[in-house]
Amino acid sequence: MAAQVNHDAKAGSVVVMEKTDKRDYLIAFEQPAQSGWNSTKAFEANPPPLPEGIKSYADFFATGQSMEELQKKYPKWFGTFPYAYMNGSLHLGHAFTISKIEFAAGFERMRGKTVLFPVGYHATGMPIKSAADKLIREMEMFGEDFSGYKEETADDDEPAPPVPTTTALPAKSLESTDPSKGKKGKLNAKSTGLTYQFQILELIGVPRSDLKKFADPYYWLHYFPPIAKEDLSGLGAKVDWRRQFLTTDANPYYDSFVRWQMNKLYQQGRVKFGKRYTIYSPKDGQPCMDHDRASGEAVNPQEYTAIKMEVLEWGPSVTSEVKQAVGGKKVFMVAATLRPETMYGQTNCFVGTNIKYGLFESSHNELFLVTERAARNMAFQETFEGERGRLVKVADVSGEELLGTKITPPFGIAKEIYVVPMEGGTGVVSCVPSDSPDDWRTLMDLRKKAEMYKIKPEWVAIDPIPVLKTPKYGDMAAEVLCNELKIQSQRDKDKLAQAKDFTYKEGFYNGVMTVGDFKGEPVAEAKPKVRQQMIDVGLAVPYAEPESEVISRSADVCVVALVDQWYLDYGEDGWKASAFKVLEQMNTYQTETRNGFEAVLNWLNKWACARSYGLGSKLPWDPVWLVESLSDSTIYMSYYTIANLLHEDMFGKQPGPLGITADQMTDEVWEYVLGSGELPANSPVDAEKAAQLKYHFSYFYPLDIRSSGKDLIPNHLTFWIYIHSAIFPEKHWPRAVRTNGHLMLNGKKMSKSTGNFLTMREATKKYGADAARLTLADAGDDITDANFEETVANAAILRLHTACLWAEEMKSIKDTFRTGEFNDFDRTFQVEMDALIEETYGAYDQMEFKHALKSGLYDFENARNWYRMICDPANGGPGMHKDLVFTWIRNNALLISPFTPHFSEHVWKNILDETTSIQSASFPKPSTTPIDRSILEQADYTRQVVDKLRGAEVQLAKRKAKGKGPAVAPYDPSKPKSARLYVANKFPEWQEKAVSLVKEAYDGKDVDDAKLKTLLQESGLIKDKKVMPFAQTFKRKVLTEGSAAFDRTLPFDELHTLEILVPYIKSSLKFQEVEVISVTKAEELVGKDENITKEKIEMAQPGLPEAQFWNIEA
Repeated sequence: MAAQVNHDAKAGSVVVMEKTDKRDYLIAFEQPAQSGWNSTKAFEANPPPLPEGIKSYADFFATGQSMEELQKKYPKWFGTFPYAYMNGSLHLGHAFTISKIEFAAGFERMRGKTVLFPVGYHATGMPIKSAADKLIREMEMFGEDFSGYKEETADDDEPAPPVPTTTALPAKSLESTDPSKGKKGKLNAKSTGLTYQFQILELIGVPRSDLKKFADPYYWLHYFPPIAKEDLSGLGAKVDWRRQFLTTDANPYYDSFVRWQMNKLYQQGRVKFGKRYTIYSPKDGQPCMDHDRASGEAVNPQEYTAIKMEVLEWGPSVTSEVKQAVGGKKVFMVAATLRPETMYGQTNCFVGTNIKYGLFESSHNELFLVTERAARNMAFQETFEGERGRLVKVADVSGEELLGTKITPPFGIAKEIYVVPMEGGTGVVSCVPSDSPDDWRTLMDLRKKAEMYKIKPEWVAIDPIPVLKTPKYGDMAAEVLCNELKIQSQRDKDKLAQAKDFTYKEGFYNGVMTVGDFKGEPVAEAKPKVRQQMIDVGLAVPYAEPESEVISRSADVCVVALVDQWYLDYGEDGWKASAFKVLEQMNTYQTETRNGFEAVLNWLNKWACARSYGLGSKLPWDPVWLVESLSDSTIYMSYYTIANLLHEDMFGKQPGPLGITADQMTDEVWEYVLGSGELPANSPVDAEKAAQLKYHFSYFYPLDIRSSGKDLIPNHLTFWIYIHSAIFPEKHWPRAVRTNGHLMLNGKKMSKSTGNFLTMREATKKYGADAARLTLADAGDDITDANFEETVANAAILRLHTACLWAEEMKSIKDTFRTGEFNDFDRTFQVEMDALIEETYGAYDQMEFKHALKSGLYDFENARNWYRMICDPANGGPGMHKDLVFTWIRNNALLISPFTPHFSEHVWKNILDETTSIQSASFPKPSTTPIDRSILEQADYTRQVVDKLRGAEVQLAKRKAKGKGPAVAPYDPSKPKSARLYVANKFPEWQEKAVSLVKEAYDGKDVDDAKLKTLLQESGLIKDKKVMPFAQTFKRKVLTEGSAAFDRTLPFDELHTLEILVPYIKSSLKFQEVEVISVTKAEELVGKDENITKEKIEMAQPGLPEAQFWNIEA
């Protein structure tokens, strides 16, 4: 296949296909493979049959049979990823997270396990309903066919109805105090650059004639799930599609499951009713949910700590009118912060010189100096005395007037600080230059240009005060990062944003407090304690405001208010302890993931679990509320285990094979099936059918692995842990979770607006399923952001195409290969294959797929290539062995089948003539164990010899050309030539002595330099100039390898290895003759053969043969 690669092209256009024959050749494997899997129901997972002697499912439980014993006899593996939200097509980022479970499912099948990999569809919440409502408004504006829309409409003075963001799941960062921070929307305005909902639907391929259908929110549920199934099937996903389902009351079975879950939590006292922060319209006098908003859909409250800084002395420009309005009351400048733990290090307070502030009554003897926006929020949060919404402003004051005002910072090490100016900003801002890059840079700017900023130098005289310490940045993170990133001004916003991100994350995850009552504690643990301490002593108040501006349909600017809500009591001590216990026993694969969970568990507190608008299941005991999207998606993995028995279709319209109807799935039945309750005598579900459901659940649960993006740690994944600890016994708690970073495309963030975007379907169509899958495997495995590189996808096409043609060629000439006993090259190749099989198995086991790809494909091919080259008769080799050629083809297909199922299926059936699917094949095993590591060392040695000889030859020619070295005839590598290799079986005596002295100075951990020097002096070796450098080099080797470094014997016969390599050396380096001679024999010939010199002999060492080159007469 030919493709143009333009690394400077607009993102998303890096690889432009020209000829597609090689890609199409591989794509042709997909349909036959997928049809075969479907016809044999390859991916449908079922529990094992009842044990011998057990006549019924009810009998299994009645007689106390052990499911754990059954699982040992018939191992299972159950993996999932967070079901996608059904308001758009799956994109490459989804494919990346899904691939982790997909690849693991393939590997676990090869381990002989019963593998369950199901997929469901999420529709709960506001985004779909909001988008549908928006479409209705747009049809009112432009007509049902949108023919009234004109391009210039978007530029009219009248504001356009905003596009909703489309999911409420992720979070901005792990240190946020609100788990709902981030957005992972697929159809939001910011990501597309479009204004209207109908435009976005058209962008993803919806015909204009069908747009009006999307005004019905339930139509979305019929439209997008089938597309998701097609896309996953096209990628070759090993999904048991019998178990697919939709959330919300669109599926009555799932609806009953959610009701049972919520009722159980309510009965346990984990769901409570009380005041919670919500977006609120003062004008309308009620909460402003998404459907009530003209702008700001899916914007949530952001919680802060509002610190109170008492005014000690007004600045020189504050007017007498302001002072008079104060009337003897205490005045507090109030700043909102997400980092209360850093307030010990305040050196100043910032205000915007152009911002208008006000003094507002907070109580009968206190005034808050804040912006009107902040005061308006506080008035609805019970911060101010009096009735809700009471707002009394006694005076206005500008930021410029406040400069030089002296205040006292709460908990500040500096007891008095001054108000100084900042550029930008939206209110009163605390200044902690030790841990805020913005603050440090601003402070430095103010110091340099005090006159320009109209301040006195003494106002900024306090140096940054350390408050916490991190391994990476020490106790002055802000200064370190500003210097590292070369941030020269507070106007360098992009770099400052980057520095802020680095500083906050490092501080939150790895920081330790160095001051205050919580000195020595991790920042993540100290943060809430410092906050509460400030509030308890009256130096701070809780505060919240919308993440961004929200405008109601009544044109009101919304605030955050405290209103009564149903909430889950996350953070309660007992429940929190149980959640930590779940985490402790889980495999998180990466330390960063565990740290992230621990941090969230330490600060997560109470979560509103119900909303009044959107799609979802009704709260059973208070049906005016709907269970929100993060609260109906915590234990749905358990639903997968029985979904195929309950209903035939994703909507639950047709009962499943057991004939159970949705209304029969009462709380009591659910508790028997998934919980620990007894089945009531009057159960609407037959006892045997209920027991069969319980049998299926009990076999597949617990969940073995959940794969997810790291952005779900602060919400969904932590809720998943909490709810499992509450609903299920310990034996059914999840066993592992694996998180990944975001996926970049060609090294850049994916974005529709820039064109740097690929859906799953587009990637599969452009590169074929297997090349796309290989590239996903190559993209990365850790928690940092990964990268789907289109040049890698293009190279994968070429690699797989070449591999397939080679296998076909080998099959066509199979009768020409050598047979019989293995020679040295054969045995080495076999051991190399064995070692790579073992290494690849280990990588798959740890879900290190990039490593598995390297060892199972790239290194495996390299081993084959070397064997093919060294055995090539054209290189003087004996030819390849037939058994090894086809062993390699077989193992190659098996090792990469989790990545390339279609390619591997083709090779398995059409090259190797297997009659069954590769999906039922086992992972290859080494031919012998343990693996002979000495043969691997010998193989590495042989690969290096030719390169070293070539390098030595070039260096010799260069020295001769410059007239360096002994006065002998110049050597010309281009003329007829020969070589001699001197092979030593022992090291020079001086080296052995030096090694023994290093060993004497080694105590098992370190080498005593003083002792070593003394030993070298006493032995007289120190006089030899080459000894000390050697001793120091060898010492470093000992410190790296430990005692093993003292064993310097080669584990293979070097002389024999080089002798069998002679034909290849002669062929590859074009020597007429190559002689391999031992040092012992060469020493006997000194003086007898003028070409053998003592100098060359002495330079040879075990593992480092000395080469001698010369030209010969033609």
